[in-house]
Amino acid sequence: MRYRVKAKQQNTKMCLVCGLKNPFGLHTAFYELENDELLAIFKPMEEHQSYPGRLHGGIATAILDETIGRAIMIHHDDLWGVTIECSTRYRKPVPLDEEIRVVGRITKIAHRYFEGTGEILLSDGRVAVSGWGKYIKLPLEQIANFDFEEQEWQVVPSAGDPQEVVL
Repeated sequence: MRYRVKAKQQNTKMCLVCGLKNPFGLHTAFYELENDELLAIFKPMEEHQSYPGRLHGGIATAILDETIGRAIMIHHDDLWGVTIECSTRYRKPVPLDEEIRVVGRITKIAHRYFEGTGEILLSDGRVAVSGWGKYIKLPLEQIANFDFEEQEWQVVPSAGDPQEVVL
């Protein structure tokens, strides 16, 4: 299906997943889609491998966790998801050195927490890794001493930002 991109989410400077100045980070871009799913796009490097040419399973879990946890920001930009539980199911190896897409969505919202699911998709659309997570909803000031300016928390436009995507 084809989906319109509604917005791009912020990046920071040193986060393993979204940090644009972390030399070993994934430098992931996050896009809010019209169907209320969150799309993450990144290109893993050699430093992210386990077996040669394969993304490390822990990194696969990290990108799924971040994508599902950030999905709450589509409708609540003042709330963040802090992981309570997560599970990952590995189906196919995730290659290095090619663009990888991750899709996350909210499946349940309660007063204090939410749950969601997500998938890492291969270039042919097959699911390589799937995940589920449960997150407590918190404003950032209750999670960490986060200086938005120092951490460079901002939307960083790119010439490669999609206007629509096919999933």
